Amino acid sequence: MEHRWLKRRAWILGLAVALLLPLGLGRAEGAAYDPQVLKVALLPDENAAKVIQDNEGLRAYLEKRLSRKIELYVLTSYAAMIEATRNGRIDLAFFGPLSYCMARDKAAIEPFAAKVKDGATTYRSVIIANGASGIQKPEDIRGKRMAYGDQASTSSHLIPKGLLAQRGVKPGDYQESFLGKHDAVALNVMRGNVDAGGLSQVIFNGLVEKGTIDGSRVKVVAESDPIPEYPWVMRSDLADALKESIRNAFYEIRDPAILKPLKADGFAPIRDSDYDVIRQAAKILGLDLGALEK
Repeated sequence: MEHRWLKRRAWILGLAVALLLPLGLGRAEGAAYDPQVLKVALLPDENAAKVIQDNEGLRAYLEKRLSRKIELYVLTSYAAMIEATRNGRIDLAFFGPLSYCMARDKAAIEPFAAKVKDGATTYRSVIIANGASGIQKPEDIRGKRMAYGDQASTSSHLIPKGLLAQRGVKPGDYQESFLGKHDAVALNVMRGNVDAGGLSQVIFNGLVEKGTIDGSRVKVVAESDPIPEYPWVMRSDLADALKESIRNAFYEIRDPAILKPLKADGFAPIRDSDYDVIRQAAKILGLDLGALEK
């Protein structure tokens, strides 16, 4: 009986160790993390299967440049990305500016590259309205149905909500809903399920160009000031040589087939302080970054 108990105890301990190893707890304290498999999280802004398929070129490129296996993931939400990063289950992640600021408060991560689009490392948010809604300007959204994407989204929540607040239109003045993804916002506005919505200008333009959204059925009623672009981040405990290889790999991407799914022309160095404007915007709106994640 004692022998069987010892075997069972050893099995349980082995299982516990196996479960802890993916979190990086199996290596010596303070040792640099140099995995042979890098887990990379992409933005959950659009259909997950399509995002993975579209970024097959990025996966192959990184495997060749970094000489290790790359696994791509699209989690269910920004909150799931933040939690996976905090738990050490993700090595590289492509965050939105707001979700990055939230993740930075909870995880040992560092930004290293920002999207470059049309020569700039900034982008814009837009508020769109259904053509039959009667909305001509942001003030007309009072009493209407306004949709956002993810609560942790910069261009599909923080910035459009700020645009409305600047015009004196507060959340209590309209019916607010969260649809999770930018494309869901645009589709529901076009179909008249909601009257207006906020999303990334780049994503909206892309949906119109692809014919997913009929541009004659929606109109842009507001456009934001420039916002710091989406950052790529890495675990801070990665080995220095691996960090340098990752930075160079992203800065040297030139293949349009890799860049197009990321809606980028390239990538440039970025610092944490570049996102202080996002933190300040959240503060002005009285948004609790911790509460947004839940």
